[in-house]
Amino acid sequence: LFESMSVESGRVTLNFSHADSGLGAPGGALRGFELAGADTNFFPATAEIIGKHVIVSNQAVPNPVAVRYGWAGMPDGNLLNGAGLPASPFRARCSLSPVQPD
Repeated sequence: LFESMSVESGRVTLNFSHADSGLGAPGGALRGFELAGADTNFFPATAEIIGKHVIVSNQAVPNPVAVRYGWAGMPDGNLLNGAGLPASPFRARCSLSPVQPD
């Protein structure tokens, strides 16, 4: 389950609960992540697993303020925890973001 996020140098670091035994992505590269800047326009993002965290970025979004995962009618996400359970879809914003809530 998504727990928290932080933003540094144009990259978002995501933290998850229930990830003590690690994270994985069947089929190779992570899918289903998107980033948005202050304009709230979301773009598909590159995501990679580093330890118990997921790092998300997109050059088109140099100052991300929001991230979402599996946010579609038919989501194509493949993030699993070490027990093989899928991550739930979520949308989150940086606490310093000027973007208004939905």
